[in-house]
Amino acid sequence: MNMALPKHALAESKAFGGRAIRDLMGLPRQLAGCGPLEVRLATTGAEIRRAQGLRYRVFFEEGGARADATARLSRRDVCRFDRVCDHLIVVDTSSRGLDGAPIVVAAYRLLRGEIAAANFGFYSAGEFDVAALIARHPGKRLMELGRSCVAPAYRGKRALELLWRGVWIYALHHRIDAMFGCASFPGADPQAHAAALRFLQGESGEDADWRVAAVAGRAAVIAPTSEAPLTSREAIRVLPPMIKGYWRLGARFSPQAVVDEAFGATDVFAVVPVAAIGMRYLDHFAPERQAASLAA
Repeated sequence: MNMALPKHALAESKAFGGRAIRDLMGLPRQLAGCGPLEVRLATTGAEIRRAQGLRYRVFFEEGGARADATARLSRRDVCRFDRVCDHLIVVDTSSRGLDGAPIVVAAYRLLRGEIAAANFGFYSAGEFDVAALIARHPGKRLMELGRSCVAPAYRGKRALELLWRGVWIYALHHRIDAMFGCASFPGADPQAHAAALRFLQGESGEDADWRVAAVAGRAAVIAPTSEAPLTSREAIRVLPPMIKGYWRLGARFSPQAVVDEAFGATDVFAVVPVAAIGMRYLDHFAPERQAASLAA
């Protein structure tokens, strides 16, 4: 497939086993590692296609997303935003595919504000009022996180923490002020997650500067209840890992959820102002921290 390249993806030298289509803008290719696992920025079309293949297996084969004919034929989750995003991947260097390259076991998609403005905007604007967030924070450097997934055999601590470390190194390098994106509960029935959704809304407090509402007409209806709200200990048991990660980093969550019928998911909007991240997490994900500590 001949993909049109964004302005920041200009490098065309032979590198890393394929034609480089991503300029790392001063970042090293490998951002961190732990044993055979490495977190990298994808630099070639082949690496991006492997990330799309992992997304297809997680979202369409394992999850409830509906694949169109093109996705079923290619067995990849392909989206127009892939052309303009950077792709963070975790690879297992001890396991190789048929092409001899390390397999991709986790992925994240990163979209900086200036790239969004020069192309299609932000992906999450289809569900949430991102424009209002941007308007309230003129001059802030924003970054959208999306399409996060981890292969089933790697859903322990290491792969997820490597993803977060890669995100943090990237955010520091690009001087990001806030990270945001849609975070998903499995299934298109928001009522099934009503207690967890109410907990997240309560945790966000009254900080209106960072709260983002659903696009008009998209907010899911959740029946009222007289049940006591979840405690933090109870919430930890029911929150999906990625949402739990956002919460621990101090995220503010949208007051409403949105049902994503195409992906068979219930989405909330999460915003993580970098200045609000606790020091213990900043230290944990600092670039100079030894990779071996991930196993601690």
